[in-house]
Amino acid sequence: MSKYRLMYFAIRARAEPARLLFALSGQPYEDHRLSRDEWKTIKNTTPFGQVPILFVDGKPLAQSRAIYRYLGKKFGYGGENDWDAAQIDALADQIEDYRNQIRPFFPIANGVIQGDLNKYYTENVIPATDSFLPIVENKYLNVNKSGLLVGNKVSWVDLFLAEVVETFSQYNKSYTEKYSKVSEHKQRVYSLPGIKEWVEKRPTSIV
Repeated sequence: MSKYRLMYFAIRARAEPARLLFALSGQPYEDHRLSRDEWKTIKNTTPFGQVPILFVDGKPLAQSRAIYRYLGKKFGYGGENDWDAAQIDALADQIEDYRNQIRPFFPIANGVIQGDLNKYYTENVIPATDSFLPIVENKYLNVNKSGLLVGNKVSWVDLFLAEVVETFSQYNKSYTEKYSKVSEHKQRVYSLPGIKEWVEKRPTSIV
């Protein structure tokens, strides 16, 4: 059996979909939560100078979506066929585009950079969300009768979206007010065995 270590900071953010995959699959792993001082000492030794990094039997894999994809395929959440796997990748790229549109929200919320979070949310997050979530509902959740994003089995992109939605819903309870299907999808993911227990006990963080 492979030995896994997931290295990231003591927040959810880009590591959390991988943590959810471990929780869902029941696979043991080391949840290595870096301090900022520790990160400074090891940054130059990492593949791209950024985290998260997944170590598999000591070998490093960087880039968050590469990690989700690897674990999804390894644990059986990578799509039921090649077409579904490609659709999962396509939607994950779209989720990443959305995140990139509103990237400053995360360091402002976490106190890494200064800014008016309420103003940024109103002026940037809401317009981006009103462009993105209708795509999710109209082209995925309203089309796929399983209630999942792709196919008939939960996949890593379901976890990816649910965690993004949770982050903003935690900040503003009205985030999914206009998007009931997205809200129902997140609740479904967060009710899955393994994930439900993890969410109840995981360390709290803003993002």
